[in-house]
Amino acid sequence: MADPTSNQTFIVVGGGQAGGRAVEGIRKAGFDGTVILLAEEERAPYERPPLSKQVLTGEAEPDSAKLREDGWYREHGIDLRLATRAGRIDRARKRMVLADGRELAYDRLLLATGAQPKVPGLPGVELPGVHVLRDVADSLALRDAMRAGARVALVGGGYIGLEVAAAARKLGCDTTVLEAAPSLMRRQVAPELGDWYARLHRDHGADVRLEAEVARLLGSARVAGVELADGSRIDADLVVIGVGIRPNVELAMQAGLDADDGIEVDDQGRTSDPEIFAAGDVTRQPTPYADGKIRLESWQNAQNQALVAGQAMAGATAVRHADLPWFWSDQHGINLQMVGMPTGPVRHVWRGDPAAGPGFTLFYLDDGGRLVGANAVDRPADIAAVRRMIERGVSPDPAQLADPDVSLKKLLKGQA
Repeated sequence: MADPTSNQTFIVVGGGQAGGRAVEGIRKAGFDGTVILLAEEERAPYERPPLSKQVLTGEAEPDSAKLREDGWYREHGIDLRLATRAGRIDRARKRMVLADGRELAYDRLLLATGAQPKVPGLPGVELPGVHVLRDVADSLALRDAMRAGARVALVGGGYIGLEVAAAARKLGCDTTVLEAAPSLMRRQVAPELGDWYARLHRDHGADVRLEAEVARLLGSARVAGVELADGSRIDADLVVIGVGIRPNVELAMQAGLDADDGIEVDDQGRTSDPEIFAAGDVTRQPTPYADGKIRLESWQNAQNQALVAGQAMAGATAVRHADLPWFWSDQHGINLQMVGMPTGPVRHVWRGDPAAGPGFTLFYLDDGGRLVGANAVDRPADIAAVRRMIERGVSPDPAQLADPDVSLKKLLKGQA
């Protein structure tokens, strides 16, 4: 008997990591119909983490970040359309209207439209020499500008700002990090760990300024510096804005889908329209590790949620996305891994001595003593055990958790 889905057409909008993994999920679930992948860029889907690390420093070229070799899409019957921009969704007629006016009929649609860097409305932000970092073109433009001796100012002390700062120092640039909060990576880690990273960057020659509110960017023909709210000025040949991202929800909102700070989806990636799915940075999704729906900006989410959404789109009923959130950042050769979603009042428990350098872990316990998160600095082996502890709702003895001589695996098994 012929496959009843073989005459159907699925369209995936977005050529980033989530879009690429979504089409993999569709084929993995056995869908035998037409699959169209629309990518705005002129590149096949790729991962973004290398853009602020190896690609930025010149240690790797953009092609190294590709999800699949070019032939994979042909071999798996994916109609990959590069440099193609979606315009609007006609839900009543089940048509994707492209920016050039052409229309594509769909049976099911998946939005993996990602996000874009937030750009504050600062005077001078439009000047040449002001950069953001989101795609390959951004990374290559920034790499070309970050020549040895260049003065680089980073507005924002989150992951992106700090990874770019580390790359700038490695390339021999005079580097200043400007963070409005009292500590670095304020949204991701405890203030004490943010302070540790401030010392790390200072030890590598960067000027790290906390509680530094930017008032405007200076320059006429191109950017020449940054002026802070206190009147102080930092000379700069280029400025990198890294103050977060905002989800590209325009298509979804135009179509009347439930969306605000992200497209609302369930644990299979289904939106408020049962024939439309979404995945990646653009979504707000349920998680057993936090109250309500959250939006996750991570490699893991772009990968795993998209695989689930693609499979569910193709009719798989058993798949669900309920991963424990996990993030990582590499700065100055030091690996930081974060797992869990600690919120509300938490107790900090340190394993190892931060004053002695890398090789320690910070645990987060909720007010009931349950382990809800951890940050491991050059201790990747801790993360696997911590992940299982959080998933199982373990409440470890804080004294044993802090003792490096106590095996985390034994703590997990209750044998310590």
